[in-house]
Amino acid sequence: MSNETIKDQVEEVETNEVKEVVEETAVPTDTAETEPTLEEQLEAAKAEAAKNMDGWLRAQAEFANARKRFEKQRADAYNNATADVIVNLLPVMDDFQRALDNVPETIEKDGWFEGIVLVQRKLNTVLDNFKVVPIEAVGQPFDPNLHEAIMQEDSDEYESGIVTRELQKGYKLGDRVVRPTLVYVAA
Repeated sequence: MSNETIKDQVEEVETNEVKEVVEETAVPTDTAETEPTLEEQLEAAKAEAAKNMDGWLRAQAEFANARKRFEKQRADAYNNATADVIVNLLPVMDDFQRALDNVPETIEKDGWFEGIVLVQRKLNTVLDNFKVVPIEAVGQPFDPNLHEAIMQEDSDEYESGIVTRELQKGYKLGDRVVRPTLVYVAA
């Protein structure tokens, strides 16, 4: 045998030994890269569960906010409708009061007149049931949110800026002014 043949055989044996060592120590690439470990699967499942929980909580919050908004809109619509009815009822109340204030004494003694007074009381009860309250004006400081000034007048009884007379009664529905009181204010 020649030296080259021996050399070729030695190289072949060394190459085969190196291949065997590499194959023994090498990690199979197909399973390590494609299959996540159990810990990785658990973390991914936890992340997915947290994402789903967050979405569910957001949906619950949006639903609760929508329900509150709907209830507020419903209450506002009811209050606006009530205020509209009250605004239309107040002139009737004013006329009733003016008529009762100017009844002749001869009629006041008639029995049917008491029925008319009872009708006025029922109208007042309707206002009370809707929680409509009159606005106090005379002797109070002028408040443009509650009063509408018609005139200023000199007054010995009241200081400047105090309501001296009430021309038309004002009313509030809760905190909302349904009709401001028409007043005279001390100069």
